[in-house]
Amino acid sequence: MGKAARKRVVKEASAPASAGDRYFNREMSWLAFNRRVMEEAQNPAHPLLERLRFLSISGSNFDEFFMVRVAGLMGQQLQKVEVRSADGLTPGQQLSAIVEEAGKLADGQQAVWNHIRADLAKAGISVLGPDEIGEDAVDWLERHFREQIFPILTPQALDPAHPFPFIPNQGSSVVFDLVRQSDSEPIRELVLLPTSMPRFVRLPGEPARYVTVETVLKRFSSLLFPGYDVLRSATFRVLRDSDIEIEEEAEDLVLTFRSAIKRRRKGRVIRLEMEESIAPELEAVLLEELGGSDALLTETGGFLGIGDLAMLVEEDRPDLKFSPYTPRFPERIREYGGDCFAAIRAKDIIVHHPYESFDVVIAYLNQAAADPDVVAIKQTLYRAGKQSAVINALIAAAEAGKSVTAVVELKARFDEEQNLYWATALERAGVQVVYGFIDWKTHAKVSMVVRREGGQFRTYCHFGTGNYHPVTARIYTDLSFFTADPRLGRDAAKIFNYVTGYVEPEGLELVTISPRNLREELLSLIDQEIEHVRNGRPGAIWAKMNALVDPVVIEKLYEAGNAGVEIDLIVRGVCCLRPGVPGMSENIRVKSIVGRFLEHSRIFAFGAGKDLPSTSAKLYVSSADWMPRNFDRRVEFLLPILNRTVHDQVLDQVMQANLLDTEQSWMLRSDGSYVRSDAGEEPFNLHRYFMTNPSLSGRGAALKTRKPVPKLSLKRRKKKPA
Repeated sequence: MGKAARKRVVKEASAPASAGDRYFNREMSWLAFNRRVMEEAQNPAHPLLERLRFLSISGSNFDEFFMVRVAGLMGQQLQKVEVRSADGLTPGQQLSAIVEEAGKLADGQQAVWNHIRADLAKAGISVLGPDEIGEDAVDWLERHFREQIFPILTPQALDPAHPFPFIPNQGSSVVFDLVRQSDSEPIRELVLLPTSMPRFVRLPGEPARYVTVETVLKRFSSLLFPGYDVLRSATFRVLRDSDIEIEEEAEDLVLTFRSAIKRRRKGRVIRLEMEESIAPELEAVLLEELGGSDALLTETGGFLGIGDLAMLVEEDRPDLKFSPYTPRFPERIREYGGDCFAAIRAKDIIVHHPYESFDVVIAYLNQAAADPDVVAIKQTLYRAGKQSAVINALIAAAEAGKSVTAVVELKARFDEEQNLYWATALERAGVQVVYGFIDWKTHAKVSMVVRREGGQFRTYCHFGTGNYHPVTARIYTDLSFFTADPRLGRDAAKIFNYVTGYVEPEGLELVTISPRNLREELLSLIDQEIEHVRNGRPGAIWAKMNALVDPVVIEKLYEAGNAGVEIDLIVRGVCCLRPGVPGMSENIRVKSIVGRFLEHSRIFAFGAGKDLPSTSAKLYVSSADWMPRNFDRRVEFLLPILNRTVHDQVLDQVMQANLLDTEQSWMLRSDGSYVRSDAGEEPFNLHRYFMTNPSLSGRGAALKTRKPVPKLSLKRRKKKPA
């Protein structure tokens, strides 16, 4: 492109002016993302039980969407809050659109389940309906019901003398209309299915046969209600408002959260799911008793609680699952005999999870706990999981007499209770536990170790794009960056002081943080690309994230695209930017990747006057998505990658592989729809690429004597009309 062409910024087409034409609605974009997840359940390239896993994930996602996002909109509507979304919709208008689209998505989930269920039966895994339980299974099921289910159940009459029982969030129940055999007296009974009870009962032997617990209950209801005949029965399920709001004046954050968690279990009913066969009078009773007159009601002839299908995925059928994959331990650490500090001291290291094992992070912390020269460890904990080796390492370090500080985020949604548990365990071991800000979440993933070396102290740091969670680290793609750069050590110390003591982090040398100025730094970087184009140089932006929502950043991207900056965005989930619109976003392309692993890393590259990829490009990793909450209400970091080896590994391998992927990619059109990428003559699967190629963990010259990582070549792609 010539200099004159680069300077052309005036477009013949005028940019859309209305908010609805400039942005996609966040909630509708999320539903579109969950549809992509659901459609992976129809992907013939995936093994059958993995397809079922995708379907169950879409069900769990769906529940959380209602418990949090829809609950928030319903709360605004009840309080008559008319704040409009970025695309110009009121809460009521958004709810109307959600109800319609969510209904289609729910119907789609049932249709997919019917197809998968039939395929499972052909493969030797059957889910039996009430009429499919053969005589050979009845005796065993009856005995199982008497011994394993009957003692747990507590039927409750529904009449004026018995108040309607509390139905917990995500709780399923079966309601029965009965008639007494002796005098034909009608009675209505409700049986709550305890959440601790497995949803499916597996019959003994092979082939695998499963029956839902509600089917078993209905089949043997005569044992629970002797002397009664069943007129009708129906299963229903409840979703409640599960968001937690904390008042700014809370005096004791721990006590406040313990109370809030208890309140959440009794939150307002948001969604009431019922069997299609439910009688109208019974439906009316449930709506009245559950306070659900304002709840979203859905009836289905299919399976209630799609997320519960995850139990079937645990069936021992390796032939119906992805081939097992064992992450590699980073070569760089092995080259130093397992001495993490020696390897980091020699050169910065980037580790690519889950292809490279999260065990390296555990090894780093365990070494710090056992090393007599380590004097202090500071660690953020957003989500740590239920079986956390990270927690054990911190406890071991404290018990060894080291100064250990843990910033535990109590506001990590749905992990609040687990984090309270870990905080208590850490405090008992002598760890200094800090909960951070009342009104902000500490979402940054940072760990620092201070070690005595040669009469002075050296700081080692770990910055991650993902959580210190050993389970999700096996299925989320994230980056771990290890460094002993003194500048980053000083920055990390200031970040911890900011969170623990509210000490303003003046003079940060390399790291940018929110809520201070992370958005402003990104805007400046985009402006620099605009300036390059105006001066006749190439302008290019590659950015990978989980969500793009912030209107300020979106408008700056529109400005950059109109100036001639070539922009490629990889946004896994919600994207409110509308690409490919004449006069507004012609130079912006957006793709979403949904596959075996959940794309979670945040990576941002700016061409710095060169076409990407480029050795001079400005490259960053971050804990933050481009959302208002990440910029304004969370502590996040934006970290420049300055080491040349690490820079090239992340830009030339990780980012290029994401852009090259055709087998798991969906392209976002200007109308908001997503279309699966054409695999083409040379299909490329980024997950398979990293699973089958050598480690990228900063080996540098070591690659010269081993099989090198294949070089990727990303040709400049021609723009296609949206």
